Amino acid sequence: MIRVTGPSFDLVSGWSSSGVPLKIAFEGIDRYFERYYRRGPRRRPVRIDRCAADVLDVFEEWRRAVGIGPAREPAGDGGDGAELRRGPSLTSHIERVLLKLSSARATAVLGTESDALLDRISSELDVARAASGGLRGEARRALIERLAAADAELMRVARRSIDDGLQRAIDTEAADQFARAHRALADRLVRERLGLPVVSYS
Repeated sequence: MIRVTGPSFDLVSGWSSSGVPLKIAFEGIDRYFERYYRRGPRRRPVRIDRCAADVLDVFEEWRRAVGIGPAREPAGDGGDGAELRRGPSLTSHIERVLLKLSSARATAVLGTESDALLDRISSELDVARAASGGLRGEARRALIERLAAADAELMRVARRSIDDGLQRAIDTEAADQFARAHRALADRLVRERLGLPVVSYS
């Protein structure tokens, strides 16, 4: 169940005005739902606002995949539509990154040993978000360079987590078992990247 009321209705209307196909909006909502219910049943309905980052992410991925130009100009005078025409603002980008870091922290996708890194990057970005809207020139470039450095650090940890998992499989399993573990890991990454469900049932 999703609740759409008040300002949330304006948000959803802005997606339509900015050219977000209904199917793409549904895919973004489904992507959030998959993470939301991964931790078990919930009693309260989801506010559509919480799906916004995923909807915009799926929309951008879809635009890149089909090779179309910027989204059409909405009837309104800015807001989310203006952001989609130009691409996400620095502030919006940081907000989306914070949402995904929070999800990664909650689901322990990198293991609890990476919590300190996720917390540190999140704290830095939380401070940066407050100032990002007014940054210009050298200060803006410095923040963008810091984001790139944080991204590289995060990916090193992610790759190490995957390598450690594969190494454990090599150390403890026969060659065919390792091959299955490698294939399962690749499948999981593809599913998470594309937002695909597990169709099989067991």
